[in-house]
Amino acid sequence: MTLTQNAPAHGKKDTPAEPSHRLASLIVQGEDRTGIVAAVAGVLSGHGANIVSLDQYSDNPHGGAFFQRTVFGLDNLQAALPTIEKDLRQRLGEGYGLTCTLRDPSVPKRVAIFASKSDHCLLDLLWRHRRGQLPVTIAMVISNHPDTAEEVRSFGIPFFHVPCQGPDKSAAEAEHLRLLRGNVDFVVLARYMQILSGDFIEQVGVPVISIHHSFLPAFVGAGPYAKAKERGVKLVGATAHYVTEDLDEGPIIEQDVVRVTHADTAADLMRRGADVERAVLSRAVLWHAEDRVIRNGNHTIVFA
Repeated sequence: MTLTQNAPAHGKKDTPAEPSHRLASLIVQGEDRTGIVAAVAGVLSGHGANIVSLDQYSDNPHGGAFFQRTVFGLDNLQAALPTIEKDLRQRLGEGYGLTCTLRDPSVPKRVAIFASKSDHCLLDLLWRHRRGQLPVTIAMVISNHPDTAEEVRSFGIPFFHVPCQGPDKSAAEAEHLRLLRGNVDFVVLARYMQILSGDFIEQVGVPVISIHHSFLPAFVGAGPYAKAKERGVKLVGATAHYVTEDLDEGPIIEQDVVRVTHADTAADLMRRGADVERAVLSRAVLWHAEDRVIRNGNHTIVFA
């Protein structure tokens, strides 16, 4: 079990009454068996903690996979967390074979945003962050084009232009890793139009979230909305997912669609698709920041 730090919740309200510095979140997962919920509650109540939110899911109550997200409040939380962690490890890890992650909500997760020329997802995230709707610290924006530098810096966010051209991207990825190492807790690809190498994904050491312009897999390659128009689609959508070495095959976090008609032009589809992309990516980033997403193999459990 690891003790890490995370942001206060801002999505589905865990509680309207508890200050964020008195809240902690606990993620538990492993093989389902009788007594897990009671064991969690027992450890927390033994420390005088008050459970203010609890979500759980089992894919099979008879020995299947079990997932639980618990938010609890406690006075003097910071001082108590190490002892709570130790007791949870003993009770749940040694007693039930479960893995646990206890997170301190007082410090936001740090994120780096990668972008290219298309700026709608990037600027939407920056705007939501400024409005207090994304509980993260945006450590930097990295782009393979300089076009958005002034707009990003107007938000008070560091901007780094790292050119990435040709088939050999090793130099660019080495610079990316230099900028990211030790400075971020996750990475968001906000329509970053470059394919990350398997070596980079392995070395970056933090989750990477990407946005795709449709339900996956569909309309791959250049000009997806023109291809959608040619096929006479009736829906356009977007998918936010974790990045793996298999292109666009990573665990899906969120998806959404909007209806279109034969009268919509390719430009109309692109505009409406951009709206969906912004909404889907922002929800995925929010849920990840609030520890509402649990990865299990190639799919996710989302307590949204």
